[in-house]
Amino acid sequence: MSMVTLPGLAEMIDSISRERNLPKTAVQEALREALLKGYERYRRTQRMDIQFEETYFENFEVELDPEDGGFRVLATKSIVDDVIVPDHEISLQEVQEVAAEAQLGDTVVLDVTPEKDDFGRMAAIQTKQVLAQKLRDLQRKLIQEEFQDLEGEVLQARVLRFENQSVVMAVSSGFGQSEVEAELPKREQLPNDNYRANATFKVFLKKVCDGPHRGPQLLVSRADAGLVVYLFENEVPEIEDEVVRVVAVAREANPPSRYVGPRTKIAVDTIESDVDPVGACIGARGSRIQVVVNELRGEKIDVIRWSPDPGLYISNALSPARVDEVRLIDPELRQAHVLVPENQLSLAIGKEGQNVRLAARLTGWKIDIKDSAKYAEEYDSIMAELEAKAAAKAERAAIEAAAEAAREAELEAAEASLEDGAEAEASASDIEAVDHSIDHSVDAETMDVMASEFDAVEDVSDQDLSAEDLENESDDESDDESDDDLNQEQNPDQEEE
Repeated sequence: MSMVTLPGLAEMIDSISRERNLPKTAVQEALREALLKGYERYRRTQRMDIQFEETYFENFEVELDPEDGGFRVLATKSIVDDVIVPDHEISLQEVQEVAAEAQLGDTVVLDVTPEKDDFGRMAAIQTKQVLAQKLRDLQRKLIQEEFQDLEGEVLQARVLRFENQSVVMAVSSGFGQSEVEAELPKREQLPNDNYRANATFKVFLKKVCDGPHRGPQLLVSRADAGLVVYLFENEVPEIEDEVVRVVAVAREANPPSRYVGPRTKIAVDTIESDVDPVGACIGARGSRIQVVVNELRGEKIDVIRWSPDPGLYISNALSPARVDEVRLIDPELRQAHVLVPENQLSLAIGKEGQNVRLAARLTGWKIDIKDSAKYAEEYDSIMAELEAKAAAKAERAAIEAAAEAAREAELEAAEASLEDGAEAEASASDIEAVDHSIDHSVDAETMDVMASEFDAVEDVSDQDLSAEDLENESDDESDDESDDDLNQEQNPDQEEE
């Protein structure tokens, strides 16, 4: 069988396996797939007049031989009488020259390895590109499997280089695997850190990027509050034993102003009355908290006692300022006024508001710092304003409720009207139908009566007309007789003559 030789194939596989921390079998599989893609490119360039389908080369495979330093291309073909697709089929006569026992319908694996010189530069480039992509995918999958369960944990990291204000660091999962690259963005860096080459830091693993991603797949942080919690858990045995618990953390590792340094407030509590949680975190002469401060390059840390009482909790959160009184103005909106002496105002507020800002973030309350001496004069007006706001709010709620009730009543009335209208329409239809039938019956009866009356009137008229004619005839006869008499009276002489 022919073979395309690749000098140093075994050494190349070993080198890739070590550098990328990948198993040799995975590297060999990636190389086989890349060489098959290269062969496919070679075949396509040989027959530019043919449009190959995506599944055309599924019956081809690459066989690696690291010991001999080369590879072969094999094709599985079906034995048929008439060959239509030579890459997929072979005639019985042709195959019996090498395998006499072959029969129709069987399959046979044949060596179709091209000559090395025929493989072509484009096919070699295709192989190299596919191999690089396969190795990246394998490495990404390995990192995903190795670090997915370590999100939210703290790892040891070593500085490698800078890239666009980000620090590229080498981290290890601690499971015996080699180091992989992680990115520490500018926003996650501490201002007091010195990221020189090979310097080591503890970093918080924020995210393991999934899918295609340019650059390191791991995103780490030095500014996350989780790093502070981890450092205290390491230094305070009571936290690890769950005697002391961390309730809340507010951290400003990168203040908005360069005149303000990084600062953290951490609230702790205990389940045992005889244990001081603040003292346990600070340690004898500050030994425990000093280790945390050193790791964070001098960041200021305030450890305060958590309390279920909001007023006491807010007062503790404003440490080191001394608080006279905390008034919870609006518990629903979590607004509080904190009264402090005049000489404690600047300390309670902090440089550029950092202390009160962190206290508000830690407690979840909106805190207004007030001067105790002046607050008494302002209190009445403040409460009156709050009462007015509450009354206005209640009035608006009542108006909205009344409007809603009116809308509901209108809707109910409209629905009832529609129902009544439908019933009335149905009744009108029934009445109209009855009237229509009555009209038809009345009209028929009326027509009959009128016809009878009309006949009777005609008979009477005929009779009257006959009598009148007779009377007229008799009158005519009488008139004739009268005329004769008159003529006789007027002409007596004529008779005598």
